[in-house]
Amino acid sequence: MAASTASRLSPPRLHAAPNHPLRRSRFSPLRAAKLEAVLSIGTHVIPHPRKVETGGEDAFFVGGDGGGVFAIADGVSGWAEKNVNPALFSRELMANSSTFIKDEEVSQDPQILLMKAHAATSSIGSATVIVAMLEKTGTLKIASVGDCGLKVIRKGQVMFSTCPQEHYFDCPYQLSSEAIGQTSQDALVCTVNLMEGDMIVSGSDGFFDNIFDQEILAVINGSPGTDEAAKALAELARKHSVDVTFDSPYSMEARSRGFDVPWWKKLLGAKLVGGKMDDITVIVAQVKTVVIPDDEGSGIELEKVGGEQLAAAGVASAEQSE
Repeated sequence: MAASTASRLSPPRLHAAPNHPLRRSRFSPLRAAKLEAVLSIGTHVIPHPRKVETGGEDAFFVGGDGGGVFAIADGVSGWAEKNVNPALFSRELMANSSTFIKDEEVSQDPQILLMKAHAATSSIGSATVIVAMLEKTGTLKIASVGDCGLKVIRKGQVMFSTCPQEHYFDCPYQLSSEAIGQTSQDALVCTVNLMEGDMIVSGSDGFFDNIFDQEILAVINGSPGTDEAAKALAELARKHSVDVTFDSPYSMEARSRGFDVPWWKKLLGAKLVGGKMDDITVIVAQVKTVVIPDDEGSGIELEKVGGEQLAAAGVASAEQSE
């Protein structure tokens, strides 16, 4: 993955809002403020049409540790042929990830989190997985095994995308209960420096197999919040997935790998098209900043007058995002 050239969020200078001066006081000292990055997160899941009753085989979790954390695991459906419920492994993997996120050894490292969660998972099966953690400085850390994906959108453009890992077409890398599977050491690991207002769109392959970047951008641009965006994106991907005439990203990739309709249908002008029915999980997150009192202080003593300190911090935030 390419590294982003975006700069990190850094502590702002504190300025008073116009016409609302902050007065010095010996009696109520207030320390200077700093900005910390946090994620506002929305999620939506639509199971495979034939797996609605069981809830599908995708699993995910969202947490507020650091600046925010989320993860998606996609249970490999092939285990059903061995009378194993593919959802058990992905769900336990996510439950363990949620538990170990507070482990001191993890220390905001998504690859270590995957290692510990995988080692603690006792269910039979396998899953592709992606974990993303935002540091309060604005650095997003990502660890991914397989073909769950993540994109960062800035100012209406996709400025970063993960790349799927696969053995061959339709056979992605996966964490497994079997020794022949991959481990956290095989994860694709990267960091991206984010800015206030950046949008993150992450999902299982059932999402990215059925939607194009321009459609993602259009939905993000037209949605009032992350919850609405996640729902709209999942529903659009689901609509495409059951459309046998839609020339999806999945069908285009299949043709590029040599998979197509029989030769005699090609003579009639036919080609392999259609969406790919699957579980669809979508997580949409927006980078925001919150004002935190600087624990170290700066020697500045200010008196709080009504809401004036909040107004002052708002000016600093606006300047930081320019």
